[in-house]
Amino acid sequence: MNVYYMNGAGNDFMVMDARGREELDFSALALEYCRMTGADGFMAVGESDIADFRLHFYNADGSRGEMCGNGARCICRFAYDMGIAGAEMTVQTDAGLVPGWRLDENQYKVKLNNPGVLDLHRKGQIAYVELGDPGVPHAVAEYNGDLWADADCIWDHMRQLRYDPAFPKGANVNFYQVLGDAEVRILTFERGVEDFTLACGTGTGSVACTLWLKGKLPGGTLTAHNRGGTLKITISGEEGIIHSIYLEGPTETGKVYELKI
Repeated sequence: MNVYYMNGAGNDFMVMDARGREELDFSALALEYCRMTGADGFMAVGESDIADFRLHFYNADGSRGEMCGNGARCICRFAYDMGIAGAEMTVQTDAGLVPGWRLDENQYKVKLNNPGVLDLHRKGQIAYVELGDPGVPHAVAEYNGDLWADADCIWDHMRQLRYDPAFPKGANVNFYQVLGDAEVRILTFERGVEDFTLACGTGTGSVACTLWLKGKLPGGTLTAHNRGGTLKITISGEEGIIHSIYLEGPTETGKVYELKI
């Protein structure tokens, strides 16, 4: 069976078409294949009776994830390239249905799940955001300094927050540095990887939700620079209620592995 290496803005994944083989131990495959390439996660396409296909998403440590924003964009490209879906599609995830669109050969957009939880002060000035229900958990905080240059110095602090009891499911920790109007730099410590990742799509969406609710994103569009690439978030809503969140950015395909499963 072929297993494909892909990445979206630096978030990298091992991907396979598992339709008709959903009895496989995806957790074990995630551990094996992510260790083989150093990928952040593993994704398998499955059958769905309510969407074009089902996304089974697993972190590098073998734990199942509710959803992954950059993973969803990559799986949309995979589905289009493999003839599983057209240029517009809907993906079934554990966090809910996720619509996706092919914008061009490399650019893909998905509609992220709206926040099931959005608490601006879960731990002091640290916000807690879950996108979806059950949602992908994120701790979000502004960083006053050169975020990427200081990454090694704040690794321990971000790791401690990832396990902080204020976030009962554990959390992806997303620090952001404001660069200008509607422009930020983001650094993510990701659960299931237990280290920095080059990008986090749902984390970028959570940062945008936090800024929007604080009134700091009046135009509804955020340009977010992750260390692996730049993502664009577009939010609409009114009176403190978010109606939609769209995530747009690059995808890449890489090596194909022929593996016996």
